[in-house]
Amino acid sequence: MISGVKAMKSLIKKNQAIILYLIFGVLTTVVNIGVFYLFNTYTNWNYQISNGIAWVASVLVAFFTNKVWVFSSGYTTWRAFWRELGSFFFFRLLTYFMDVAIMWVGISLMNQNELLVKIVDNVIVVVVNYIFSKLIIFRQRGIKKD
Repeated sequence: MISGVKAMKSLIKKNQAIILYLIFGVLTTVVNIGVFYLFNTYTNWNYQISNGIAWVASVLVAFFTNKVWVFSSGYTTWRAFWRELGSFFFFRLLTYFMDVAIMWVGISLMNQNELLVKIVDNVIVVVVNYIFSKLIIFRQRGIKKD
């Protein structure tokens, strides 16, 4: 029993970044879908405008949660911080265009339920964002930590 607990703790520690990314990914997805739902339901705006507002809100949440808790990025200069922020927004902009394309195909071309398409879309985008964050944006490159 004790060895099983130790093995579980070891597995959690080994996969801590993935676990935290999933937890904060759920939070970011809730923000994205929630903001989309509110604007899409309570305004007369096109779903694409609601989607853009949802994207901005969720990217801001994602940057700070990923930076602080998931990848423990600790740049010591403002220049490095801004470079990281710029890189984060650049790659999120790429996946935003993927998001827009998925929404357009699912809703405008295939006439599917807007919220259902948004949920499927978010699953795909979360996976691609993790890959960009892990391999490029928050990759440890001899960065001085505090």
